[in-house]
Amino acid sequence: MPSRFPSDRPYGRALRKRLDILVAGAGLLAMLASIATLLILLAGLAMDGGPHLSWKFFTSYPSRFPDAAGILPAWVGTMLVMVVTAVTAVPLGIAAAVYLEEYAPRHWVTDLIEINMANLAGVPSIIYGLMALGLLVYQLHLGQSILTAGLTLALLILPIVVMATREALRTVPQSIREAAGALGATKWQTVWDHVLPAATGGILTGLILALSRAIGESAPLMTIGALSFIAFLPHEPWQTDFPFVSFEWLLDPFTVMPIQMFNWVSRPQEAFHRIAAAAGLLLMVMTLAMNGLAIYIRARYRKHIQW
Repeated sequence: MPSRFPSDRPYGRALRKRLDILVAGAGLLAMLASIATLLILLAGLAMDGGPHLSWKFFTSYPSRFPDAAGILPAWVGTMLVMVVTAVTAVPLGIAAAVYLEEYAPRHWVTDLIEINMANLAGVPSIIYGLMALGLLVYQLHLGQSILTAGLTLALLILPIVVMATREALRTVPQSIREAAGALGATKWQTVWDHVLPAATGGILTGLILALSRAIGESAPLMTIGALSFIAFLPHEPWQTDFPFVSFEWLLDPFTVMPIQMFNWVSRPQEAFHRIAAAAGLLLMVMTLAMNGLAIYIRARYRKHIQW
């Protein structure tokens, strides 16, 4: 096929260089615009909400008075919901990805599953909220609880976990599998002892990015009935008597930080808006910290694993 810019023509080479410079400049401008937007957003949140970040803010309950309002139930609820989400989505997602990538035969059924998995990753989060409302709340009678919220977010990030894990498994060279098989290892021994350890960096990166998306979701949780004002904490996960562990907190009502922010922003008083900015700043810091951790883990594993 003849080239659009024949190399034997000087003006063709010059035009390609100009196009390369133009594309690189457009990409640089897009990146700088994104970073500038993020910095402006963080600066605005820091100016409005920074003065409100104090120990009292983290350890106080919501209040009708802005000076006394805190975020204790919201961040505790966020942590508990994320625990349920991680415990549910991570093992299911990794197991499904290992089966699809290492064990499943290649035919139209697996192709159909892969296509649906990719489509589910792009479904709006409100759809998962409506599905959870009908299935978990009305059919399974789990109530508007921490368990329902965690399972809803687990359904939301499950396709992302599966796809990220599969991509990580595909980066492991086929020669590693063949070498393990040549030494007599079974399929499971090959996966458990060689493939999964080699893909751990990519898997962990995908998991953290999926959880960092879930921590900022509010639409599906509002759909299933999360409370916008809550002045108590869930039951403690431990107890003094045998078996010393309690799961009663799973069925407690909850709120999370995005919903608490929405509650404060919807109020007319300007002071509540500044408190919402403080909560938003805290949420942004948590999300950026999780993304930073993902970058560190990926860099660390890339440094120690050489193909």
